[in-house]
Amino acid sequence: MEALDIARWQFGITTVYHFFFVPVTIGLIFLVAILQTCWHRTGDERYLRLTRFFGKLFLINFAMGIVTGIVQEFQFGMNWSDYSRFVGDVFGAPLAIEGLLAFFMESTFLGLWIFGWDRLKPAIHLATIWIAAFGTVLSAYFILAANSFMQNPVGFAFNAESGRAELTDFLAVMTNPVVLVTFPHTIFACFMVGGAFVAGVSLWRMLRRPDEDADAFRTSFRLGAVVLLVAGLGTMISGDFQGKVMTEVQPMKMAAAEGLYEDEAPAAFSALTVGTLDGSEPVLELKIPHLLSYLGTGTWDGEIRGINSLQAEYEELYGPGDYAPNIPVTYWTFRAMITAGGLSMLLATWMLWATRRGRTPSLSTFSGRWMLRWAIVLPFLPLAANSFGWIFTEMGRQPWLVFGLLPTSAGVSPSVSAGTVLFSLIGFTTLYGVLAVIEVKLMLRTIRHGLPAADPPVPEKDRDPDAPLAFAY
Repeated sequence: MEALDIARWQFGITTVYHFFFVPVTIGLIFLVAILQTCWHRTGDERYLRLTRFFGKLFLINFAMGIVTGIVQEFQFGMNWSDYSRFVGDVFGAPLAIEGLLAFFMESTFLGLWIFGWDRLKPAIHLATIWIAAFGTVLSAYFILAANSFMQNPVGFAFNAESGRAELTDFLAVMTNPVVLVTFPHTIFACFMVGGAFVAGVSLWRMLRRPDEDADAFRTSFRLGAVVLLVAGLGTMISGDFQGKVMTEVQPMKMAAAEGLYEDEAPAAFSALTVGTLDGSEPVLELKIPHLLSYLGTGTWDGEIRGINSLQAEYEELYGPGDYAPNIPVTYWTFRAMITAGGLSMLLATWMLWATRRGRTPSLSTFSGRWMLRWAIVLPFLPLAANSFGWIFTEMGRQPWLVFGLLPTSAGVSPSVSAGTVLFSLIGFTTLYGVLAVIEVKLMLRTIRHGLPAADPPVPEKDRDPDAPLAFAY
């Protein structure tokens, strides 16, 4: 394998691994903030205990996300230096603001929340978790704005003398049509992950430890399940808008998502295809008439460009080459994303129905035993949908690093050998495997311990001003 292939594998592995933690962080911090708000308004100790329980799980995940995220930025200089040189003036601007503004706000106020239980007034302490939560969303926007430039480059001018893309309109980069539809789709998907995580953990506790805080976990379960369903609807609606923008700015990606080789009007959406590996000769297809036309154009009879005509057009524009992405990967990740997300919504609906009006499933029943199994699976379904969506987004852009401007083959570091990249790939993969074991053990230990004691904050008049900051977990 060449250095390019190994560098792509390394970036793909580290990116997807890091992205496991991102949606959990964004979704879970808002649910923790909601639980603390309920405690602040009602004084009910079960909300305080749930806040600290899921707050600790959030902090474990947040710490792992930081560790794995650091590697991402180093890779731009390590393996993709030509890409960094070409687009750094544009790509670096939103990333710099993300680090200096969004992440700084997020980490600062999260630190105040962690250590401020006995130092800050309750209302101010509550505000810190909400500010940190909005910081995660702001951070996501800047990162998605940078990525959207790779999908649809805007707000730049190419300097022929330096051979670089130079930023000319920062506002255009931040209001890229791609980021305007990708951002809500991504955030709703993150809320699905957070809701599924809270619902799955709570239901597991209800079924396996029915005598330990079942009422509190019923509350968090129903909150998580409702958030999952509402966010799922938001993901579907925003995904519909995203599909139309994708068809406009990246028609090859839409064609690859369907494995559509010839122009069609109207175009059907294939729910399932069995055929050749590249999808060029289907043997068995299950199609939904007109659906692809609607997803791509907003009309039931709209034309969707096929791979063959787009290939011919791109050859005229950019010269000889293969401009189609990996068809099996794009086709199946697109459907895996939809399937995993839809299944999580169906499970949440069933679980809400089974626990309505105070009902509590029992492991002594057949349905209760199956519900326990699905409670374990539930958090992983929207997480898998997020990962498949990210893979589809990045693989569907190939063979471009920046669509229409910089091929992937031109962005790799010229002085880094295949052996060097392979060594770092093995090192990072091994390290991430160790971190995964640590993450799982910490999570499971916390979940098994259950809700912590309430221990409400000490009144200000009774506090020792010289006492150290209180870490509530």
